[in-house]
Amino acid sequence: MHTFTHGDAPSRIWHDRADALLVDGRLDGRALIDGQRVAAASGETLACHSPVDGRLLTHVARGAAADVDAAVRSARRAFDAGSWARQAPADRKRVLQRFADLMLQNKDELALLETLDMGKPIQYSLSVDVALAARCINWYGEAIDKVYDEIAPTPHTALALIQREPVGVVGAIVPWNYPMLMAAWKLGPALACGNSVVLKPSEKSPLSALRLAELALQAGLPEGVFNVVPGLGHEAGEALALHMDVDALGFTGSTRVGRKMLEYAGRSNLKRVFNELGGKSAFVVFDDVDSIERAADTVAGALFFNQGESCNAPSRLLVHASIADEVVARIVAQAPHYQPADPLDPATVMGALVDEGQLRTVLGYIAAGHAEGAQCVSGGVQARVDSGGYYVQPTVFDGVRNDMRIAQEEIFGPVLSVIRFKDEAEAVRLANDSAYGLQASVWTQHLDRAHRVARALKVGTVHVNQYDEDDITVPFGGVKQSGNGRDKSLHALDKYTDMKTTWIRINGA
Repeated sequence: MHTFTHGDAPSRIWHDRADALLVDGRLDGRALIDGQRVAAASGETLACHSPVDGRLLTHVARGAAADVDAAVRSARRAFDAGSWARQAPADRKRVLQRFADLMLQNKDELALLETLDMGKPIQYSLSVDVALAARCINWYGEAIDKVYDEIAPTPHTALALIQREPVGVVGAIVPWNYPMLMAAWKLGPALACGNSVVLKPSEKSPLSALRLAELALQAGLPEGVFNVVPGLGHEAGEALALHMDVDALGFTGSTRVGRKMLEYAGRSNLKRVFNELGGKSAFVVFDDVDSIERAADTVAGALFFNQGESCNAPSRLLVHASIADEVVARIVAQAPHYQPADPLDPATVMGALVDEGQLRTVLGYIAAGHAEGAQCVSGGVQARVDSGGYYVQPTVFDGVRNDMRIAQEEIFGPVLSVIRFKDEAEAVRLANDSAYGLQASVWTQHLDRAHRVARALKVGTVHVNQYDEDDITVPFGGVKQSGNGRDKSLHALDKYTDMKTTWIRINGA
């Protein structure tokens, strides 16, 4: 693969780099199993098209049950051999930190793969996806030799040790919206604890995961410890979730598929399943907010970021009726800044939806908003139709009722629903009236209200007077149908370790 060096290059240079990748034919879509690039056992492939302009990028191995089985056997052999699992934590740390360093050294290549594969702006692939993924790997590497086991407060006649042990083989299934970052959230803690991993990336965005596995080998990760099997969800993903020799499964994706993950665990070996699923996050703005402009600008930036393809996107704006007109006007005035443009232009802030299917889904929800009587005050149509890619204008619906589809269902696109409320009790009721419980935001200058409402909201994370300003040190995850378990922070180690108690009797003299 190419090693690129000009992260601040103008769009022409990024287009030239993309062309070079395709002309050279160096986009290797084969799986990586037991340290080797291999074709699918069936020989079948999937065409990988770019949502930027529709061009064919490469053909990717269509992994299925036989390929998953080979990857799991490889992971199990590596785990049982102890070449990684029984390394000292400090030694694992050094490998993971080299891995993170190699990610940064190859940041332009990884960012280009991410943008070509799923359509996000190149500036964010660089500054967010690659940077935070590398930070995640490095952070867990740095943390793992500082995590202590426990000694229980037993009588003097006994010594009880409580120790963390790696679970063994971890299956990881990640979505297409943040392919590299979601993979890192699974890989960081799982590998740091000494597990082996089989990663199934989305068939819509598999390229960065395959390259990450190569860099991990280069960093010194033993063969078989990290395997990548691309393929369709109902083939490779289902086979991984059903596999009898997978000890734990980390899944990020839709609530619909998350239910299947639990079913597959029940049908197989009762493997633990940690689901990070959808969201319909409420962004609640009270009439005592200290800056209407900042609140409006924040919800626009947070929702339209990544084309709205974020599980935690604040897609429901709950705003006090007395200030709603002003807030909506400010958001509509911001819309020109978020018009879709060429993702390979470093100035672009909103790129392409991942594929034609997602484009049709988003346009379908926009049609539903119109049909249910909401008022579209900005956007609402496809953009850059002649590009060959899949783009939608930033869209704002006012006059939305919380029982409308656009207020209840996850759209995964740049569509904002504005819902007006009269008082705090109604705001809390509306915010909690959702099947999801991932994140929320509260905007008020009164500290008691901020605490009161934050406690009342049934979500995993509440942001106060900001949105999404967290980092790797705090857990990410939700409640209700947004899933269970937590990514990020030291709490993620709980998902990939078993607690073992060793009780030792001490006989008297």
